[in-house]
Amino acid sequence: MATLHYKSDEEIEIIRESGYILGKTHGELAKLIAPGVKTIELDRVAYQFILDNGGTPSFKGFNGFPYTLCISVNEQVVHGFPSEYVLKEGDIISVDCGVKYKGYHSDSAYTYPVGNVHSDVQHLLDVTKQSLYLGIEQAITGNRIGDIGYAIQSFVESEGFSVVRELVGHGLGKHLHEKPEVPNYGAKGKGLKLENNLVIAIEPMINLGKKSVMQEKDGWTIRTADRSPSAHFEHTVAIKKGKPEVLTTFQYIEEVLKNKK
Repeated sequence: MATLHYKSDEEIEIIRESGYILGKTHGELAKLIAPGVKTIELDRVAYQFILDNGGTPSFKGFNGFPYTLCISVNEQVVHGFPSEYVLKEGDIISVDCGVKYKGYHSDSAYTYPVGNVHSDVQHLLDVTKQSLYLGIEQAITGNRIGDIGYAIQSFVESEGFSVVRELVGHGLGKHLHEKPEVPNYGAKGKGLKLENNLVIAIEPMINLGKKSVMQEKDGWTIRTADRSPSAHFEHTVAIKKGKPEVLTTFQYIEEVLKNKK
């Protein structure tokens, strides 16, 4: 098994600083997401904002990925390309972004409703976001990876939704993707034992329909096989005794969304 990279407290603070820049970036994007906006515009804004704040985009150039953001609309699950697509009322849009700062990565995602969305779709967004926090609650020293996945899966499936199997969360730090993998499904008490100062990205990807997904011809975009909507929320988290530390933030997103209402 590949080596796990436990972080020092100092390294965790740098990742938190990276996560702060990332959270502010998400806040800037939240201001712009509305019917009539091209998704490529969001990418331009994110790129410039990250650079202006002393970071670099983690995704741009990663394994050849050409953009700052992964933007996945409606039935797209993850890894979608920003494009000339114009957002319209009733869409949902997952914005996934990473920031590298002082040599360390942070990673988070948020799925936005565009204007008013169907009640079933809004419920999908609410449940997916809630499942993220249920997973985070389990990210404490002494628990196991399976406890995180079980918390997410059991809640999501009880609400009638399905968990994508092919894509999982991950460790991160000096590299965007490190060990361990963090599935959004699993069994209590199974898998790697969580130790203090491991940093992971927890990211439920949840479908309104069936769990099956497929890859589009661009070689990146993953969509639901049945073309049902999919939601994605993600935080970067440090494993600690008793209570996990969330190193990324939705605060700036939620301030914007509250003011839009």
